Amino acid sequence: MDVMEKLTILADAAKYDVACTSSGVNRGRRAGRVGTALNYGCCHTFTADGRCVSLLKVLLGNACAYDCAYCVNRRSNDVPRAAFTPQELCRLTMEFYRRNYIEGLFLSSAVLGSPDRTMELMIETLRLLREEHRFNGYIHAKAIPGADPALIRAMGLLADRMSVNIELPSERSLNLLCPDKGRAPILGNMARIRDGIHQSRHDLAVYRHAPRFAPAGQSTQMIVGATPESDLHILRLTQGLYRRYGLKRVFFSAYLPVVSGPNLPVPQTYRPPLLREHRLYQADWLLRFYHFDAEELLDEGSPNFDPDLDPKCCWALNHPQFFPVEAERAEPEMLLRVPGIGPTSMRRILVARRCGPLHFEQLQKLGVVMKLAQYFLLCGGKRPPGLKVKWDALRSRLVAPPAGEWEQLSLFSEGGG
Repeated sequence: MDVMEKLTILADAAKYDVACTSSGVNRGRRAGRVGTALNYGCCHTFTADGRCVSLLKVLLGNACAYDCAYCVNRRSNDVPRAAFTPQELCRLTMEFYRRNYIEGLFLSSAVLGSPDRTMELMIETLRLLREEHRFNGYIHAKAIPGADPALIRAMGLLADRMSVNIELPSERSLNLLCPDKGRAPILGNMARIRDGIHQSRHDLAVYRHAPRFAPAGQSTQMIVGATPESDLHILRLTQGLYRRYGLKRVFFSAYLPVVSGPNLPVPQTYRPPLLREHRLYQADWLLRFYHFDAEELLDEGSPNFDPDLDPKCCWALNHPQFFPVEAERAEPEMLLRVPGIGPTSMRRILVARRCGPLHFEQLQKLGVVMKLAQYFLLCGGKRPPGLKVKWDALRSRLVAPPAGEWEQLSLFSEGGG
């Protein structure tokens, strides 16, 4: 098997890892056109300053020693197997970089024999890139749960970002679907990466040239829909991961029935919960940038998000005692809780109201989404002209009119994109 055949297998096997974004477009070579776009092989991530970076997204190998029920690469699944040597993957990465296909590498792997052996091969790949080829591009590497702490340390000194997939929202589900994995090794790796990042920051504050450990932080991925946990359970876990382990992102992946099993949803009747995944991402944004707590958005009486309304609108409708908000005097924290106002428009309001009275036309120019915010705001003690609000009927105004039956193509479905 040559390198390009291996790339076809191992890049395709990596597409289910959503811990960095990807276009998902499958557009092959056409006569008279320049370039191609495939739904595997290259993905895109975004830096802190907003730049889009193209990455080679690939597995080191897919001959997994584990038998996770939902995974296409599980030991008992009959799929083509392949593995790169560190030298092959290093040469491939450098060739793609020199041709300006990519700016970095996203490297993951199935468990090739044992976690330690897999980590050793991944570290050797990164070492060849960094030390022999002097590659200074972005590298995101997946740490294998259960690997020796010294290997976690070695990988963190070579990679820009590390991640450990938590896989499923509860230990019970993990034991049911992933008999070879455990919650303790996963969280143990997260704690080691967190401690390594904190120690590196301390060392850099004292010694300017101290080695950097995973300077872009760490992230994780969680599968949604394969097991019965509620949105409240998932959001509490997400909040705990941010607070305890200092993660940069928690990625949610709607379960896709790529394989069958007795403990998995029946493929014939199952539809991937893509709208639910979208609501969880919206709630995740509220946790990270809007200072919400998981218990404010959901509770035991309503443990799942409304599919028709985004979580922020739901919170506002459930807390009429806080509204309407006076735009000219409200605290920044309260302005952020108004539907249609985000961090950028909130800061613009704070600047604009120092210069004089605010008007609704002015708010729209400042970036406020008035079709939502108009129901929850006052300017100078007044509502928008002609607007009449009955709180009991407000939900029907906020729900977008249906455009037919909800249909959403999977990112990797045939013809999708």
